Amino acid sequence: MSSFMSVFASLVEHLATLLQPLFHASATAAAIVLFTALVRLLVHPLSRAGARGQRDRMKLQPRIAELRKKHGKNTEALQKAIMELHREEKVSPLSGCLPMLCQMPAFFLLYHLFSSTSIGGDPNALLGHTLGAAPLGGRFKDALAHGGLFGAQGLVYVALFVLVAAVATFNYRRTKRQMALSAAATPASDQPQVPGMGAMTKLMPLMSFMTLFSVAYVPLAAALYIVTSTTWSAVERAALYRDMPYAGAAALPV
Repeated sequence: MSSFMSVFASLVEHLATLLQPLFHASATAAAIVLFTALVRLLVHPLSRAGARGQRDRMKLQPRIAELRKKHGKNTEALQKAIMELHREEKVSPLSGCLPMLCQMPAFFLLYHLFSSTSIGGDPNALLGHTLGAAPLGGRFKDALAHGGLFGAQGLVYVALFVLVAAVATFNYRRTKRQMALSAAATPASDQPQVPGMGAMTKLMPLMSFMTLFSVAYVPLAAALYIVTSTTWSAVERAALYRDMPYAGAAALPV
């Protein structure tokens, strides 16, 4: 594991060296943003496949509504019938989860890299790199302890929080709009009556704001990954799911 982390640290350092003429002291932070963008670019074909899968699943909704009427309150029979329908039509109900699952190793690599004081037995020099005045290995609580919220380090987090809040607000409004369109297009008799679904539907548009807590908890380098990936996701979903009411809007942001 240590040798693998050494290779990854070397990759980040090489990217930072390439970006040094443009970003100077914040070159490592820029390298993390670039790394995140490259990961999302590699995962983009899966995101497109997920959008196609969502379109296919939406086409099945009238047939699924018929199955609900047929099986009534027999939940087990209904689930089996829906799974069989998906198999017959070669539609995967999990295709939309693949992009998020494929990104997780990259995020955990960054998290571990900037949480470790040493790499391969040597001191982790990356921890001393900064974004503005804030060290990439530091956390929000560290920034508060060094000057408070509006100190030199705290202002870096304020900027990230503002960006995350803007993206979350964009996702919230889009989700609410698409949920309204979906409700208007689906008769009440065809909508599934699942216990707790009403509360979940109300909470779903607010999920994007949970990113604020993640940014405050993880090392700044990992927070940069989250912010970059979340922003990418917002733009990507707006483009890929623009013609699908509610579809993809309520999915996890990262």
